[in-house]
Formats: sequence, C-alpha cells, structure tokens
Amino acid sequence: MLSKYIQAAMRKAKYEILPDDRTFYGEIPGFEGVYANSATLEACREELEEVLEEWILFKISRSLPLPVVEGIELKIKEAV
Repeated sequence: MLSKYIQAAMRKAKYEILPDDRTFYGEIPGFEGVYANSATLEACREELEEVLEEWILFKISRSLPLPVVEGIELKIKEAV
C-alpha cells in the first residue's frame, strides 16, 4: 500500500528548469513542503522521492493526516 501511495504521488510531480542556474526543480502539488532541486532531472526525481518518503514518515510520527492520492488513503491505526 505504501509503495502504491508513493508511486501515485510521484505521478503528480511537476518539474521545471530554473532559468537562473538551469537546474531542475520538482514538487508535488498537494504535498506542502515536498520539493527538490538538482542538476539533472533523474537526480531531481530521486531526491523528490526521498523527500516525499521522509515527509510521509514525519506526518505519520505526528499522527497528521495525509492527502488521498488516486483514491489511495493512508490511515494510521493505533495498536492496542
């Protein structure tokens, strides 16, 4: 489920080449604070996925809600 969620979120990613230094900038709409900047598109994608994973873990650790992506909803259930 987590892998599918990450893959779905990454499909929403938007990339652009920054005019100042010609590096690649990527972000995922709806995922505030998840962005990356790197010299190549592939490196930017890899960095963006790492940031996304860390962001998800942070949200989970604080019991904060995560956005629903392509119908995939991650809900954290409390263990008894």
